[in-house]
Amino acid sequence: MDIKTWNAYKYALIVAIGGFVFGLDAAIISGTVRFIASEFSLTDLQIGTVVGAPSLGAILALLVAGKTADALGRKKTLIIIAGLYVVSALLSALATSFMMLTMARFIGGLAFSSLSLASMYIGEIAPAKQRGKLVSANQFNIVIGLLAAYFINYYLVLHVSENSLLFAPDTVWRTMLASELIPAVLWVILLCRVPESPRWLMMKNKQEQAKEVLLKLLPEQRAEEVQAEIEQNLKEHQDTSSITEQLKLLFSSPMKTIFAIGFIMAVVQGITGMNAILFYAPTVFEQIGFGLNASFQQAIYIGITSVVFTVLAVFFIDKVGRKPLLIFGLLAVVLSHATCWYGFSNASYSINQQTIDKLEEVIDTTPLKAQLNSQYADDVSFKEMLATNYDADTLRLSEGHIIEAAISVNPIVILVGILAFIAAFHISIGPIMWVLFSEIFPNSVRSVAIPLFALVTSVASYLIQQFFPWQLANLGAANTFLMYSVFGLIGLLLLWPLLPETKNKTIEEIEDTLVNKRNQPTTSAEVSDNPVGSNAPSA
Repeated sequence: MDIKTWNAYKYALIVAIGGFVFGLDAAIISGTVRFIASEFSLTDLQIGTVVGAPSLGAILALLVAGKTADALGRKKTLIIIAGLYVVSALLSALATSFMMLTMARFIGGLAFSSLSLASMYIGEIAPAKQRGKLVSANQFNIVIGLLAAYFINYYLVLHVSENSLLFAPDTVWRTMLASELIPAVLWVILLCRVPESPRWLMMKNKQEQAKEVLLKLLPEQRAEEVQAEIEQNLKEHQDTSSITEQLKLLFSSPMKTIFAIGFIMAVVQGITGMNAILFYAPTVFEQIGFGLNASFQQAIYIGITSVVFTVLAVFFIDKVGRKPLLIFGLLAVVLSHATCWYGFSNASYSINQQTIDKLEEVIDTTPLKAQLNSQYADDVSFKEMLATNYDADTLRLSEGHIIEAAISVNPIVILVGILAFIAAFHISIGPIMWVLFSEIFPNSVRSVAIPLFALVTSVASYLIQQFFPWQLANLGAANTFLMYSVFGLIGLLLLWPLLPETKNKTIEEIEDTLVNKRNQPTTSAEVSDNPVGSNAPSA
């Protein structure tokens, strides 16, 4: 690897650290749910509000992220985003009320726009042959962050002690949330070392600075060619520089295929249930009958599976192609959720003497003795019985223990289904959506389209996060996973005929495939090593 290619890798990987911080932020909350619910006496919907607050912040941020990046530059915008992660982690760890914690998490959500902006920046400095790998590096760092969060949560839960300031039952959740401070501060520092996007510099008529950056990425002759191509490309699209004009073009008839692909992928990534698993991992495993510590341990398996299959996605994405991985992955999503539905639908719950004996040291079993020899065919009716016999605060801390003692289920079937879903998501719709977003949108709509569809997936993800606790309580685990399976099937059927293969194609070739060009300006050059984000006549 020559020094210029190494520079492209180095800058992309620094920006992709934001993926690690995002993954840590997203998953660390899963370990706090039980503790904050008890600390602030939260209802199911309030738990969903705390967990879903970052997605609300992301929705707001994504409304202005693209234009902020155009106005201030990619680099400055990313530094501001990293600073928001720092503020959020600090305020979350110091929260004294439900509202303060929700607002602190909301501030962190403003930084979630880093995912779309990182894809934009990496796309604008990455050579075409490495584009898929480098954009996928952001997704890889996300899963590394997830895995780190699950390990941190498991370690802290194992070491809970009344005699420890940081590990006490009423403070351990603060330690979990504060753990995000270290990588967030590090990211702020490292971002100061990356250059500004050459394409943004050209947009601002800073040709000399743009050339300096391109010379760090490409040989001198190639850098001059790329700079000329960027300039020509910007001239062709300067009439659509306003948000209004870009939106009009994005919603126009020639762009309908691109719009449909972007919208469907964004919705499917959000509503197939990843955030239910991601943000509530220990809670999900408690529904299978794993105890508290075991639930946190199983969450680590989610992190490991995420890492392994994201690595496979990075390896195969430029070999197998985007479409085969996406279609195969979505099919696996459908089948894995159906497996979870089957496992939960065959679960039953019973209160017998053995159940009571297991719970004697955990909870007052007097209310359960009145239900001796009772059988429950599903989790909804079982939880309704518990709610009539115990107060909400007791159930927040002990429901997992009760389920563990009372459930009769094949946990392997459900565990395999959950891990298969994680694998399918991370080898397909997880990373491939962001890669395709960096490829399918022409320059004429790029700075609006990527944040817009990131906004769509944020809305879909928020709805899953907000209502998952309510779904478990009112619909039951079986019906919840069945719903996710149906959503995945619909997405599969819609995307299959629409999506072209974009592997090894320039941005212009992709645009020619997807856009009705009758009334659109055309470009002709095809360049294999041009930085994508120049999105000049090359990818």
